[in-house]
Amino acid sequence: MKNNPTPSPGETTVNRLLTIPNVLCAVRLLGAPVLVILAIAGMRDVFIGLYIFLAMTDWVDGKLAIWLDQRTQFGARLDSWADAALYAALLLGMLQLSGDSLMEESAWVIAALSSYAATMIMGFWKFRRWPSYHTRAAKISWFLMTVGAVCLVAQWDHRPFRLAMVAGTLTNIEAFMISCVLRSWHVNVPSVYHAYRTRRGEQCDT
Repeated sequence: MKNNPTPSPGETTVNRLLTIPNVLCAVRLLGAPVLVILAIAGMRDVFIGLYIFLAMTDWVDGKLAIWLDQRTQFGARLDSWADAALYAALLLGMLQLSGDSLMEESAWVIAALSSYAATMIMGFWKFRRWPSYHTRAAKISWFLMTVGAVCLVAQWDHRPFRLAMVAGTLTNIEAFMISCVLRSWHVNVPSVYHAYRTRRGEQCDT
């Protein structure tokens, strides 16, 4: 494993820690436990509102990182940590607010969580680091998860949530494949195709 991996497409451009995207990630990270508190208090509407706000910071921070040229390796990793905290809080909140509905979807949830765990294990085993690929598929999954979670917690419809779980599982499988393909640790790898290109570039450099 290289200590200073070769930059991949769209990787880091600055080395500062205090950037606007990083602040938004920190807001999401700190807001995650608040979601759990709101769920325990039974404040369903406020829970949904805060979750949508926190989920939107995930969309905005990535755009700002590009527009403001503030992409960093630390920011990519912080974003992944914040996402994990947000989705963990979402799961706990859904168990509290809509436990029966969530149990009906347990097979879909287990598939998504298992594929995520496999991705994390693969990343740590191969690179000793948390995978932070931020793939294009992950962006689609983010949107579907936001819609699906709101629909389930609001007790509207289960089908969007099932679709989100399928999308999340496929996204995790691609991330697992990216870890298998890459020879060294990288952040912001849009797809497994880009991982192959990065590997070929590294082979040409050796």
